[in-house]
Amino acid sequence: MESTGIGIVTGTELKVEAYSYGSITTSKNIPLPSRLNKIFSKLLIILKDEKPDLMVVEDIFSLQKYPKSGITLGKVTGVILLAGSQLDLPVIEVQVREAKQILTGNGNASKMQLERAVRHFLNLTTPIRPYHASDAIGLAIIGLFRYHDGLKNSNDKISQDK
Repeated sequence: MESTGIGIVTGTELKVEAYSYGSITTSKNIPLPSRLNKIFSKLLIILKDEKPDLMVVEDIFSLQKYPKSGITLGKVTGVILLAGSQLDLPVIEVQVREAKQILTGNGNASKMQLERAVRHFLNLTTPIRPYHASDAIGLAIIGLFRYHDGLKNSNDKISQDK
């Protein structure tokens, strides 16, 4: 099974007032186009229901060790960006390394360390699983910080083509 994490936060400035998280899971046993369609369709429903002000997407990086995984991740990111574009959402891409640096103080933190930092920030006692969901909610928290710090002045890539 493969998971695409989803994290949603609402709040003001540096305070999260509400949050939710989860993941879209697909089977490796079904063809990639069907998996991409499922991710796109489910994400579109979530975005229509939640009506976010901003969508934060993990900025993909080249996986030199596993280039095929990097290509697949790029395809998944493409359908995620398409879903945001379909709803005219502003989108920023943030590297997980940057989220790790901001939330844990260590850009090379493990998934477990990031999950603990996100859980601590949200005052949660139960673990956030899967780790893709904790990554996603960590990125959403960074989006909240950035959005309230003046997104338009950020150096992040902003996709708002109309």
